[in-house]
Amino acid sequence: MTTRGPRPINSGAVWRGIALVLLSVVFGAPFAWTVSTSLKELSETIRPTPEWIPRTTIYSAVVDGRKIANAEVSWSTPSQIAPLGASLPRGLEVAWVRPRGSSTAFRPVPKSAVQPEGRAIHFRWRNYAEAVSKIPFWLYARNTLWLCALCVIGVTTSSAIVAYGFSRIQWPGRDIVFLIVLATMMIPFPVTMVPLYSLFKQLGLIGTMAPLWLPAFFGNAFFIFLLRQFFRSIPQDLTDAARIDGCRELRIFWSVICPLSTSALTVVAIFQFIETWNDFLGPFIYLMDQKQFTLALGLQFFQSQHGGTDWHQLMAASTLVATPVIVLFFLAQKTFIEGISMTGMKS
Repeated sequence: MTTRGPRPINSGAVWRGIALVLLSVVFGAPFAWTVSTSLKELSETIRPTPEWIPRTTIYSAVVDGRKIANAEVSWSTPSQIAPLGASLPRGLEVAWVRPRGSSTAFRPVPKSAVQPEGRAIHFRWRNYAEAVSKIPFWLYARNTLWLCALCVIGVTTSSAIVAYGFSRIQWPGRDIVFLIVLATMMIPFPVTMVPLYSLFKQLGLIGTMAPLWLPAFFGNAFFIFLLRQFFRSIPQDLTDAARIDGCRELRIFWSVICPLSTSALTVVAIFQFIETWNDFLGPFIYLMDQKQFTLALGLQFFQSQHGGTDWHQLMAASTLVATPVIVLFFLAQKTFIEGISMTGMKS
């Protein structure tokens, strides 16, 4: 009986693994920094030496002759403060103090009464609650979800129907028209932005959400190409058998092609959902009423409505906006990869 030795190490697989790890670090670092910043205090976000782990400076303060060992300090006037009273002289440099974790109002004390004691790891979870409360976050989320649903339904349905016509039905000039459709992919959005705006203005749709979801019901050139390639990989015998049984094209499309194309349709839906969820330029052009803002536009509004940017809260809101897309990708990862890998197997 022969004993097998250890299997040789595949150096190519090792280098590919190292490359994937390095790429993961490079692409994941911005999101990790966003999450880290979202858990810091505002003063920690502007430190000259960046730190990945959220920390805070521990202060002690003397308030009314009583020492507070672990004080929360604000160097600018907070939004909710205790009455100043007449005892504080004008021109006195003050800090605003209260016990850390307390919901009581800040009290003004001279800056000389506040002393740093050290620094410690601290995760400021309430940044998320404060970020959500500063803007109508849930209204923006509802608008975004409603818009995403319309766009996903529209672009998936229309692109699938057009792709079926290009892949399964013979008609004169089909290939030429398909090349023209592909050629539209080379036209960037800024080129069509002004004509589209003029068209929707003539229709009286500026200031509504219609310009954001209506074009989705007229197909997308990339998705049409993607679905056409997938439909062509489905055996022609299936559709021929359905025609022999008396099925019309619409019935063949709905009962034969769509059930076999679930993975490809899911890829289209995910792509469109991500594109609509992250779209900023479209809502910025067409929307006027704050009640119709999407999350992407709401983040810009969050940054511009205050005199200075509260980076910790802005990063908290950005994390909340980015999380659903990441979760969606991981939940649909298997179907997503399957749809991509099977597309174009038959030319």
